[in-house]
Amino acid sequence: MSYTLFDFLQLIGSLGIFIFGMKIFSEGLQKIAGHRLKSILGGMTRNRLTGVLTGFGTTAITQSSTTTTVMAVSFVNAGLLTFVQSTGVIMGANIGTTITAWMVALFGFKFQITPIAVAVIGVFFAFLFSSNSRLRNIAEAMVGFGILFIGLNFIKDAVPDINNNPAMFAFLDAFTDYGYLSLLLFVVVGAILTLLTQSSSAATAITLVMLFEGWISFPIAAAMILGENIGTTVTANIAALVGNVHAKRAARFHFFFNIVGVLWMMAIIFPMLSLMDTAVQYFTGNPVSVMDSTQEARANATLALSLFHTTFNVLNVVLLFAFVPYLIRFVEYIQPDRGGEDEEFHLRYISAGVMTSPGLSVAQAQKEIQQFAGVIEKMHESVNELLFDPDSNREKLMEKIQKYEDATDQLEVEISDYLVRVSEHTNLEHWMTERIRFMQTMINDMERIADIYYQVSKLSERMVETKSSWPEDASKEMAVMMTALQHSIVAMKNNVAKEPSAVSLKDAIVLEDKIDKLRDEYRNNHYGRLEAGDYAPRAGVIFIDMLNRLERIGDHVLNVNESASGRRLKAMRIDGLAQARKS
Repeated sequence: MSYTLFDFLQLIGSLGIFIFGMKIFSEGLQKIAGHRLKSILGGMTRNRLTGVLTGFGTTAITQSSTTTTVMAVSFVNAGLLTFVQSTGVIMGANIGTTITAWMVALFGFKFQITPIAVAVIGVFFAFLFSSNSRLRNIAEAMVGFGILFIGLNFIKDAVPDINNNPAMFAFLDAFTDYGYLSLLLFVVVGAILTLLTQSSSAATAITLVMLFEGWISFPIAAAMILGENIGTTVTANIAALVGNVHAKRAARFHFFFNIVGVLWMMAIIFPMLSLMDTAVQYFTGNPVSVMDSTQEARANATLALSLFHTTFNVLNVVLLFAFVPYLIRFVEYIQPDRGGEDEEFHLRYISAGVMTSPGLSVAQAQKEIQQFAGVIEKMHESVNELLFDPDSNREKLMEKIQKYEDATDQLEVEISDYLVRVSEHTNLEHWMTERIRFMQTMINDMERIADIYYQVSKLSERMVETKSSWPEDASKEMAVMMTALQHSIVAMKNNVAKEPSAVSLKDAIVLEDKIDKLRDEYRNNHYGRLEAGDYAPRAGVIFIDMLNRLERIGDHVLNVNESASGRRLKAMRIDGLAQARKS
C-alpha cells in the first residue's frame, strides 16, 4: 500500500491538531497563573541560580520554553530584567522544556490515553462557557491537554508504516549510513523541523513518534533533539529584532549557550547514548537495548530519548554555569551597544516583581518620570539644533527627534500601566491616591510636550522644502523663545526629581509668564513684518504657527510643575501669577 498525498495531508492535519492542543493547553495554564507569571519571572532573578529555577518554573507553567524566552527578551527590552538576569531564566527554560518530552513519552506511548483525553474534554468542555474566569481558564487548559494527546494519536496513525512503504524507508535509511556525519546531518534536520513547526515541543513529539514507529534509530533521534535545541532559539532571536541592544544580547546568549552545549555533547555522543541505554535498562528492568530495532526496544527508546533530552540540558547548565560570565562578555563583544544612552528609553527603575509597598512603587515611578523629563530636555536640544545650526545633519536630527517622540509615547504607556497597577492596591491612603493621579497627569503633559516639539521639527522641514526664510530679527526672536523654554524645561526637570512639598512654583510661574510675554511681543512684531513685506506670507504663517506651539509647550511645562508640587489649584495659580508679576 503506497503512501498518498491524502495520507500526507492527514499527517500535516494531525500535527496541526497537536500544535493547536499545545497552544490551548499553554495559554490556559498561563491564564491560570495570571499576573503571578510575570511576578515570578521578574522577581526571582537575584542571581543566576534563582534565575535558573525561575526559568524552569515558568516553563513548567507555560509548557513552552519559547514563551519563557520570548517573555524574558521582552522584559529585558522593557528594562524589567537586565541582560545578566535573563541568562539564568533562559538556562532554566532549557531544562523546563524537557517536561513536555516526558509527558509525551509516558502518556503517549506507554498506555492508551486517547479515551481518557476524550473524557477529559467531555468533562471540562461545558465549563468553557462559565462566567467564572478561573474555572473557564482551567477548562481551557484541560481541553487543550485532551486535544494535544488526540493530535499525538493521530500523528502516530498518520505516520507511514515501514512494512508497507519500503521505498520511503530505504530513502531515509540512505542518510543514516554515514556514521558520525549522519548525526551531524540530523542535527540540522532537527533544527529545521523546529523552525517549520515554530515549536520545539511539536518537533520533539514528531521525533518521538518517528523513533517509536521505527523510522529512525535512537542515535539519529538524539541528534534531532540536539538540533531542536538550536532551532528553539530562533523565535526569541526574531522577537529581539525589534528590541534594543540588551534584548538582542539575551536572544544571542540563548543561541550561543545552546550551540556550545550541542558542540560538547556531539563530542561525547556515543558514550552518552550508551549510558542512557544502560540507565533505561536498569530502571525499567528490561534488558533489551534501545539501540535495537525491535518493537519492544522502541517502546523503551522513547523513555531513553526523554532521559537524554533532560540529561543534556541539565548537564549543559551545570557545566556552563561557571562560564556564563565569559559567554556574556563574548555576546557583548559581538553585539556592542553603539547607541549609548540614546539607544533606548525604557523603564530602568521599576521592578517587575511583587511591589513591596505602594510608597516604594511611587518612588520608582518618580525615577522613571525623571528619565522622561531627561528625554524632553534632549528633544529640546535637538530641535534647537535643527532650527539654528546650518551645519547640522538635518536627516539624522529628524531621525533622532522621531526616536525621542516614539520613546515618550512608550514611556507614557509603561509608566501609566505601572501606576494603574499600584493604584489597584486596596486601602491606599488618600495622599497616595492623589500623588498617583498627579503623576498620571504629569506624564500626559510631558508626552504632549514631546508631540509639540515633533510638530515644530516638521514645521522646520517645511521651511526647507518650500525654501522659505525669516529675516534676521525674526530668527533672533525665535532663538530667544527657545532659550526661555530651555530654562523652563530645566526647572521642570529639577522639580520632578523633588518631593511635592519641596517644589516651589514661584520660579516656574515666572518662567511661564516670561514665555507668554515673549509670545505676545513677538506676535505683534510678526504682524508688523507682514505689513512691511519683510517676509513672504508662507514664511510668516510658519513663524506664527511655531511661536504659538512653543508657547503651548510653556503651558504644559507649568502643568507638569504644578503636578510635581501636588497642588493644582486655580486660585493658587492666579495668586502666584499676581505675586510673581508684582515682584
